[in-house]
Amino acid sequence: MIKEPVKNIETLSSKIYRKEFVSTFDGDESGDLRPRQTPGVLYSKALPTPVKSPELLAWSDELAKELGIKNQTEKMDVDILGGNLITPSMYPYAACYAGHQFGQWAGQLGDGRAITLGEWEAPDGRSWEMQLKGAGPTAYSRRADGRAVLRSSLREYLMSEAMYHLRVPTTRALSLVTTGDSVLRDMFYDGHPEYEPGAIVMRVSPSFLRFGNFEVLAARNELSNLRKLVDWTIQKYYPHIDGNDKIIAWFKEVVEKTAGLMVEWLRVGFVHGVMNTDNMSILGLTIDYGPYSFIDDYDPNFTPNTTDLPGRRYAFGRQPSIAHWNLGCFAGAIAPLLDDTERLSAELEGYTDIFLQKYYAMMGNKLGLDKVNKEDISLINEFEKTLATIKPDMTIFYQSLTELDMDKGDTKDRIASHFNHSFYKELQPGHVEALFSLMEMYITRIKRNTCNREESLNRMQQNNPRFILRNYLLHQASEDLEKGDDTLLTKLQHAMKEPYSKKYDEFFTKRPDWATQKAGCSMLSCSS
Repeated sequence: MIKEPVKNIETLSSKIYRKEFVSTFDGDESGDLRPRQTPGVLYSKALPTPVKSPELLAWSDELAKELGIKNQTEKMDVDILGGNLITPSMYPYAACYAGHQFGQWAGQLGDGRAITLGEWEAPDGRSWEMQLKGAGPTAYSRRADGRAVLRSSLREYLMSEAMYHLRVPTTRALSLVTTGDSVLRDMFYDGHPEYEPGAIVMRVSPSFLRFGNFEVLAARNELSNLRKLVDWTIQKYYPHIDGNDKIIAWFKEVVEKTAGLMVEWLRVGFVHGVMNTDNMSILGLTIDYGPYSFIDDYDPNFTPNTTDLPGRRYAFGRQPSIAHWNLGCFAGAIAPLLDDTERLSAELEGYTDIFLQKYYAMMGNKLGLDKVNKEDISLINEFEKTLATIKPDMTIFYQSLTELDMDKGDTKDRIASHFNHSFYKELQPGHVEALFSLMEMYITRIKRNTCNREESLNRMQQNNPRFILRNYLLHQASEDLEKGDDTLLTKLQHAMKEPYSKKYDEFFTKRPDWATQKAGCSMLSCSS
């Protein structure tokens, strides 16, 4: 049997890259990497700084196939992934943007350790920005070195792809490369810096545009550049929008996408950790994986970011309201382009209704309800209240819920025993009572479903992950890699591709006690 040749498969080094963004907008083309303000431009040229010995550590076969990239990377390709080779069609640059950080205006920020190499056109015609994170300083690095370490790069690579397989909108990651260089980092900003192995991630997205790209232009009163960027963004990423009211229609879609993203984060228990406006995607994607975490014990006030203490602005349960606040900042940035901002304000205020509609529909799926009616809202709210009180492991609790026998005679002891392996602490009598009461309400409601039990369970199994990338697993994988052992990394790469199956139940367990206090296993900082 003669095999058909694979079509439209190219190597990273042979590809002719597009550079639509830099061809459309003004930029600083000097290549000067010294930190500085760059008024009047949307980017600055930034050549990656070569590293000692780039070595491919991880590679996303699924993403490579989607993009039409040859899997068997040659030395030239690894050199590109490590920032040691720039091909003639590439134009490496760092984008200029601003943002509100922890609720305060921070002024110009920009890509301080991310360098976009160019735009890759996939076989299906879609264009993807190819970006190296950790490839050296740019004009926006401020006092930093533009580098990244293995532990943070491993986290970004794995979580980008894990979120994709969880069906959460996200940027992607093609590769993880070790550099052979050491990077000095003070992990917790406590005056104890240490050298760590350096690494670089190749990040991929249709666009890395953020709210902050628009904020910086509005703040500088560069309205011509602002209008040009808005028009280009709508034409390229929202081509179905046209007419005199296109800015309003576009903002409405950004609101809807952002609300939908928050619902997906809540569905899987994801906490971003740094929801600054410069980390909010214009396409409603999860972007910039720093001190993120999945929640273990259900706590709406949990934040994985030490920098976010004690205010917990970006805690798990506050993410939807912070997204609303960030959308307000974005609305303020594009408002100068409108004669009348009343409709803009109306669309912004519509966020809450959009979010709640999506949220209750999502929760209905997690609970296996045939449809969500007004009476079900009180049940869903009771789930939130009870889980926040008893604090079970969120992932394990919802998996146990799918296995609850609806036909057995219910007792408090049976219910408590059924969910026992999801608890981090022994339940107090009042908590047992609350859980039993909740399950009575839930079983009564499930029995009113118009769909059969099989359909209900299928809905639950499709919306409640069984495997999540817990922080302690990521930390263990990083420690093992530094010792030359990639066994856990390989296992996690396989498990994250099937998060709704029981195939990798060796990881279906609560966070161990030792991980609660160990640095990097629960709380992290913004440092990489």
